[in-house]
Amino acid sequence: MSKTGSTLVSAGDRPPSDYDRAPTFAKMARNMDVMVPMRDGVKLCVDVYRPEAPGKFPALLAFAIYNKDFQGPDMAEAVPPQPAWSPLWTGPMEAGDTKFFVSRGYVHVIGSPRGVGKSEGGGSREWDCYDLIEWMAAQPWCDGNVGMVGISGFGAEQLAVAKKQPPHLKAIFPFDSRGAYGEFGGFRDEYPGGVIHLFRYLVGHFSAMHQHKGPPAALPPEREKAWQEAMNNPDYKIYPHVYNLIAQKGQHMPPYYHVLVEPFDSEAAVTKSEAEFDQIKVPTYTGSGWYGYTYKTHLNGCQHWYRNIKAPKKLMLAGPAHLERPYHSFHGEVLRWNDQWLKGIDTGIMNDPPVRFWVMGANEWRSASDWPLPETQWTKLYLSSWERLTPDAVAPSSATEVQPPDAFAQMPPTQTSTIQRLRYMTDPLPEDVLVAGPIVLTLYASIDQEDTNWIVILKDVGPDVSVMSVREGERDAPKNLHERELTRGWLKASHRALDEKRSKPWWPWHPLTREVWKKVEPGKVEEYQIQILSTANLFRRGHRICLDITSLDLPTGVAGATNAEYVPYHICSSKTVLHKIYHDRARPSHLLLPVIPK
Repeated sequence: MSKTGSTLVSAGDRPPSDYDRAPTFAKMARNMDVMVPMRDGVKLCVDVYRPEAPGKFPALLAFAIYNKDFQGPDMAEAVPPQPAWSPLWTGPMEAGDTKFFVSRGYVHVIGSPRGVGKSEGGGSREWDCYDLIEWMAAQPWCDGNVGMVGISGFGAEQLAVAKKQPPHLKAIFPFDSRGAYGEFGGFRDEYPGGVIHLFRYLVGHFSAMHQHKGPPAALPPEREKAWQEAMNNPDYKIYPHVYNLIAQKGQHMPPYYHVLVEPFDSEAAVTKSEAEFDQIKVPTYTGSGWYGYTYKTHLNGCQHWYRNIKAPKKLMLAGPAHLERPYHSFHGEVLRWNDQWLKGIDTGIMNDPPVRFWVMGANEWRSASDWPLPETQWTKLYLSSWERLTPDAVAPSSATEVQPPDAFAQMPPTQTSTIQRLRYMTDPLPEDVLVAGPIVLTLYASIDQEDTNWIVILKDVGPDVSVMSVREGERDAPKNLHERELTRGWLKASHRALDEKRSKPWWPWHPLTREVWKKVEPGKVEEYQIQILSTANLFRRGHRICLDITSLDLPTGVAGATNAEYVPYHICSSKTVLHKIYHDRARPSHLLLPVIPK
């Protein structure tokens, strides 16, 4: 596409780039089901795709817990890339476009760790990826330069092995890279605010991972106690499919079972991760898309990786629609990155601004020198009476200094499928407003139970040309305004404690550990700092900024067990909860927005 054309038609999964090299290898050689011995003798099974030509080439490894047999060029031929709204879109097809890489002079190796697919089991997988990289570098078809590709699970492996510094690993491109704190993602980036959702359960339903079942072993006393607590949790019991998984005591979906039985973060895991950021020495290109707010780990993780890695790095935040599967998006950018670091070609990629992000509403790509943007004007919008969102704080010694709280009562999903909410909106905006970055809601609230889930939703509503007055037909905002959900935030009320040292004004850090977890005193007004996941949106003139506050979301499908895997629902309260929101002088609930000046 010409430069002129690219200004007319753009897309959130296609960052503007003129970089490409014409394919120079027409034929592909393949070695399938190659068994590669690890240091302890266990063999991993990999597929090797390479140019059918003499010589040595740099190699790109795609390595993850997902079965290699539904990656590669044969699957891409059987299932041509499907957009996110296709019923055949399948998340774990993430190893990259083999034909694209091989035709441009790379070897593409796709494999799985021990205990997955055709790889042998037993022992520890800790050094599998390291050993595989060094094996690749020693093969007659490799020139000794190894990079890594693939997204999501394939991205998690890249960052994990980069910490171990295999000598022949030269660069990584971990897009949708999972969380940064804890092994292969950890708790906090996947469950911000400590609210448990069913993403891993839903992915497990699609048999994305190979698993072996057997009789449950006896648990140590502490684990037995935690299991009994989970079995007696009334919020779990109202979801029979979740309760059944717990009852199987780790035989089914073990990683998700562990989250349900021990729904807490670990200070030790966080401290270990913080100490290991400096161990990543290779150039790292990370990112996610705005779609990632629904299951959180990728969108949270990439920002934490980018902030903490000291090596050469770049961050790309793409559009709201999931990347097509099989994954083939922005491979020109992947090629440019690897040509720079593996082939020694000066592609100019490090001369570009380090951050690129897609702006919804404007539907265009923008660049920045850092994230959050240094020029951000942190702007407060206050929750006010009659469910308004206003830039004006309550004045001292004024008529509005004391205001009654707003309230909503939510029945549990055993009694209703109606989600109650409070909705706060600005007036129609007098001019365009660009919001780009992380967002925080400071909420002063009370509940009449010991816990609840705060679920807050940021929306772009409008355009709205109406006025509000006493006249008939003008007393309410129109009911048929278009609304577009941008992002959400979550916080379990019992996880409200803050780590002041780790918190930023735009990113509250909740420890989420068992040690600081504390039930709420019914009726007591508490302060809640709720992280709303980052977004970038141009609110056009005449639109409204809208904030919904709820405590429930719902599954769809038979027995409430299913939903789209990448739009997971959350485990909510089994009790009816009355929520009161305060917005007076002493308790100024407000939204902190990253407004970018013109």
